[in-house]
Amino acid sequence: MTGKLFTSVAAGAIFATASVLSPMAYAQAQQPSNGGTGNAPVTQSAPATPDAAKPDSSTPETKAQAPAPTGTQQASGYLTTQSADQISAKTYMGQSVYNGQNESIGSINDLILQKQGGVVAAIVGVGGFLGIGQKNVAVPFDKINATQNPQDGTVKLTTTETADSLKAAPEFKTLAMQASDKAASSAGTSTMPATDNTTTSSTTNK
Repeated sequence: MTGKLFTSVAAGAIFATASVLSPMAYAQAQQPSNGGTGNAPVTQSAPATPDAAKPDSSTPETKAQAPAPTGTQQASGYLTTQSADQISAKTYMGQSVYNGQNESIGSINDLILQKQGGVVAAIVGVGGFLGIGQKNVAVPFDKINATQNPQDGTVKLTTTETADSLKAAPEFKTLAMQASDKAASSAGTSTMPATDNTTTSSTTNK
């Protein structure tokens, strides 16, 4: 009887001890190891940047480009098409010039252009026959009016000048003509015959 009682008391003591120690062991197992620094909470690192926020290295970067010029606009400083208010120089060459009475008073032989750009004068050949014996007159270009036919593109040149005014105007000379005149003048001066003093003296002595 005494042995059974002792056994029951010992079993109850062991059970009670296990009941007290089990929650403490469980709580200690739940706490993570933090290197002995106390009960500081565990910190988590920030989530990685999602792929959508990263630039796509597989897609090449493109630079903004200006729109390509169209129509009569310029491309890199060059004209692409002729506009309605522009006339080719070849259109003037050889064209007859008419006065107010619709009479031909001459034809365009040349155009004088400024080096910086722009036409200064139209060289009109007047007089002569079939280009022979003509006199070139530099008519200011603002006195030459060009009227273009929209159907066939032909151009008619008119001026307020008259045939008499052009015939009375001074002749136009190019740089080549001026150089030729200067050379001829210099050559004429150097070839003038000198006075033979010896011949004159001998004749007088006789």
